[in-house]
Amino acid sequence: MRGTTWTRLALAGCGSAACLLVAAPLASAQTTSPAPVAPITLSPEESQQVCSDWVPKLQKKADNLKTRINGGAELTGSVANLKARAADQRAKGHTQRADQLDQRATKRQGRIGEIDAAKQKLDAFAAAHCKPAK
Repeated sequence: MRGTTWTRLALAGCGSAACLLVAAPLASAQTTSPAPVAPITLSPEESQQVCSDWVPKLQKKADNLKTRINGGAELTGSVANLKARAADQRAKGHTQRADQLDQRATKRQGRIGEIDAAKQKLDAFAAAHCKPAK
């Protein structure tokens, strides 16, 4: 019984490796010559749906992310919370974990610029393509 399980696992592993060997040249060939990007066209109904449903949801999500990142030490996921946790870990003598938390805090603080850029793109799209409600 145990021998057949190992045999099945070995066959599955060999099959997976063979698939990877076949797929690797295909994947590398695709990266050398990317296909041209065609513009996306939306019908008026689809455009209205994007404007009424997706744009407000994405704007709210961006605002919520920014609020969380800039929140206080009591808010899980905020930069201040990560820094407080790092200070706590450092006080306990766990310097490696404290350094990891500091790195996460720095990376998370850097996301503010990305969120602002995304919000500007959303606002520009809304201004260009969404008609104000009458």
